Amino acid sequence: MAFVPVYILILFFTIIIDYFAGIFIEQAEGVRKRKFLIISLVANIGVLAVFKYYNFLNDNLTFLLYGAGFKNPIPHLSILLPIGLSFHTFQAMSYTIEVYRGHEKAERNFGIYALYVMFYPQLVAGPIERPQNLLHQFRTEHTFDYDRIVSGLRLMLWGFFKKLVIADRLAIYVNAAYGQPDQHTGLTLAIATVFFAFQIYCDFSGYSDIAIGAARVMGFDLMKNFNRPYLSSSVSEFWKRWHISLSTWFTDYLYISMGGNRVSIPRWYFNLFFVFLVSGLWHGANWTYVIWGALNGLYLIFAIIRRKYADPLINKNLALPDSLVKTFNILVTFILICFSWIFFRAATVQDAFLIIRKIFEFKGPLFVDFTMMFYGLIGVLFLLGREIKHEYFKDSPPLFEHKSPVVRYSVYIVLITLILLIGVFDGSQFIYFQF
Repeated sequence: MAFVPVYILILFFTIIIDYFAGIFIEQAEGVRKRKFLIISLVANIGVLAVFKYYNFLNDNLTFLLYGAGFKNPIPHLSILLPIGLSFHTFQAMSYTIEVYRGHEKAERNFGIYALYVMFYPQLVAGPIERPQNLLHQFRTEHTFDYDRIVSGLRLMLWGFFKKLVIADRLAIYVNAAYGQPDQHTGLTLAIATVFFAFQIYCDFSGYSDIAIGAARVMGFDLMKNFNRPYLSSSVSEFWKRWHISLSTWFTDYLYISMGGNRVSIPRWYFNLFFVFLVSGLWHGANWTYVIWGALNGLYLIFAIIRRKYADPLINKNLALPDSLVKTFNILVTFILICFSWIFFRAATVQDAFLIIRKIFEFKGPLFVDFTMMFYGLIGVLFLLGREIKHEYFKDSPPLFEHKSPVVRYSVYIVLITLILLIGVFDGSQFIYFQF
């Protein structure tokens, strides 16, 4: 993953293709209309295939041919992945698909369409917008709005806190453990996995908060990308709260197009599994991501089966309080998601299985980085306290918006102080920039 100036041409290539494709799709009918959509999709997916998946596919072909006693004549290429490629190609595809479906008119102003694809707050890591939400905002006059600017700056401040104080602090421990899993014990790797769950959440949702906040300061509304996912009581609910712009993209443009759940049960299960398999591959050209996606697809299928056969029996024979059941479900969901994160974070599939084996052995001393763990846990507790308050005490106004200026400014000062004192300023990038 890299920013290479000449790669800007790739962005302009897809912008030009999709701009004209949108106009031609709107003017055409029948088969001709479909052909223009296919040209647009092939151009976007083709760019992804070359820059993101060429070497992955070629390396696997080399492995297969080597196993059969042949040599692969196709060369390995030194290709750098353009930063944010997966995000802006998906946003561009959402435009031509919506025009094809008749939900959005083709944009005639080339500058506005280019701005839709290149809108800087969300260009490199989303949220992946839809034309219905964003395009018309470029034609709206945005006047100075003090409350809106303050709201945007608050969101940006919270995003910086999550990134610098929580994510980058936890990353120190996670990188040490996952960098050399053979040198660490199961207990250390288990803690590193839980830390990674919070690291990736605060890293990515922190970026989304900064992007949405920056857009809000300028008068633009971007879609919500996270909604307290670790308070989900099922994996299905988790995916409605995590990376919402991508989850809904796959739902709108792939899952429903395949028939969704309005098909036979085996086909429904296949649709779910396939969509999550593709979602895993979207994240990276590595088998670790494919397994991560497949694992989440299997979670959903087993959850459907459990709801149909096991839940009625449990509910009939065990009259447990709802709060206890919900707490148990949240805990189980968190453990399942943490288990899948092992594949997402591990460098190789071999490393992932080594980590799992060591965790289940659960023996040996704990690797302790007292400073990192202490500051990281402060950040996590701060995060959980805020999320639980927003989830279960909705009538109580957020401290950010408290009517007392003393309370509000105290919160600002505490956050800024924590960022300056225990934030990590080592220039580390956001995790999702690599996708």
